[in-house]
Amino acid sequence: LVVIGLVLAVNAVLALVYWVSIPFARGLPVWFIETNTALVLLFVLGGCWVESTRVRDKGGPHVAELAGARPAQPGGHDELSRREQRFVNVVQEMAIASGQRPPPSAWVLPRDDAINALAAGWSEDDAVVAVTRGALERLTRAELQGVVAHEFSHIVHGDTRLNMRLVGLVWGLQMIWGLGLSLWSTDERGRRGAGALFGLGLMAVGSLGWLAGRLLQAAVSRQREFLADASAVKFSRHIDGLGGALRKIADQQARRIKGLASAHTSSLAHLLLSSDVAPRSGGWRQWLATHPPLADRLSRLYGRSFEADEVLLAADRLAMEDADAMAQPVALMAPAVAGNAPGPGRAELAEAAASPALRSWQSGV
Repeated sequence: LVVIGLVLAVNAVLALVYWVSIPFARGLPVWFIETNTALVLLFVLGGCWVESTRVRDKGGPHVAELAGARPAQPGGHDELSRREQRFVNVVQEMAIASGQRPPPSAWVLPRDDAINALAAGWSEDDAVVAVTRGALERLTRAELQGVVAHEFSHIVHGDTRLNMRLVGLVWGLQMIWGLGLSLWSTDERGRRGAGALFGLGLMAVGSLGWLAGRLLQAAVSRQREFLADASAVKFSRHIDGLGGALRKIADQQARRIKGLASAHTSSLAHLLLSSDVAPRSGGWRQWLATHPPLADRLSRLYGRSFEADEVLLAADRLAMEDADAMAQPVALMAPAVAGNAPGPGRAELAEAAASPALRSWQSGV
């Protein structure tokens, strides 16, 4: 139905553009409708087939490259290399805790200051977990554990296989909109080319495909995020890790920190830890949101409602020493004090202390 709607919309809009550009023209050129129809089918169906083939053949690393990621580069002496070494260590720890063997490859998105992450892959052999530079610089070790554990849940529960198929479908649906955006965009000097008007028309009709792709992403991924949040607590054995990361993401959203720099972000939105926008519960934008509101996710994690001023946690850049000092092993500190930020209770701490995964992790440290 979406493809049929796109065919009709493209023909109608391009015919209107043609008559506006050539007001004295009689009728439409020969093969006008047939050519437009063939191009729509080529872009949508062909785009779905091409991208699905690439995703199937290249797996998780291909999706990570689309997002702008590269393999982690630990072992150096500079600060970024040390942060990436810590990330690689956390991936190994969460692989033990979740029973995921072999562990997925660790990738980093070095251009992105926003806190975010993704997991992709068909199986254990090609699975990847990627985090942004902002996550490495602004999260404590415990918070980074929570984020990585969330992504491990998507791998363990098979979400990544479904999401990989979804990448190809959304890619094809949004190709016309993407082509129009490229034609409408300005060059280095801020000037638009001769095809800008056609680009604007393609964006108008391609928005139907963009909308369909977004709704498809929202329908598939939203409930899986709640499961991944719960599993992150199970794997990391504490709540404040992922909880603190989500609160810092809320702070960045409130300050309108720009999301991923990749041009393919829209097609990969359902893979991310959090969306770039912060829709309100019940608002019309919630229908297009690929993730539940952060306040809802926090409420499910802690078992209580959150006020607006409680959600935000300053996402300042942390020095390596400060980040490690603030992250004692799986947050086994004193129970939360009434009136302070929410923390694990005594039962949760006892369960964490008795966890085989924790004992294994502590012995490894």
